[in-house]
Amino acid sequence: MGSVSSSVRLAATVHGRGDTRGFISALIATAREKGVSAFVGDGTNRWPAVHRLDAAVLYRLVVESAPAGAPLHTVAEEGVPFRDIADAIGRRLRLPVVSLTAAEASEHFVGFLAPLVSLGSPASSALTRERLGWAPAHPTLIADIEDGHYFEG
Repeated sequence: MGSVSSSVRLAATVHGRGDTRGFISALIATAREKGVSAFVGDGTNRWPAVHRLDAAVLYRLVVESAPAGAPLHTVAEEGVPFRDIADAIGRRLRLPVVSLTAAEASEHFVGFLAPLVSLGSPASSALTRERLGWAPAHPTLIADIEDGHYFEG
């Protein structure tokens, strides 16, 4: 039996219950530590997102039926404005939401977040949906943040 390879690109933000080490958990930890939920500039830079259960469905579809060599994007939301993410975190933590300059952001966000928070990387999964019939059905990133599981414990 031969093998078929495909390239699968995950969204920058993979979210869902059990996400304790991803971007959203790190943003929440930073907001708690600093006392504000922050974004850079006007916050219009966008991050693609996918719920982890929708990503799992896509991986199954890839194994079952992906065309050889197909580049596939695991993206449910093409780009969530970073300000919307900061606003949702601020609401849940009851913290002010503030805009930072790039210089302030490099001091505010530490570790792997610092160089990433001002980037935008919208991505489309239109071809993936067409090729595999993939239809994300789980909560959006903002709905998942507002659900509250990120703030338990």
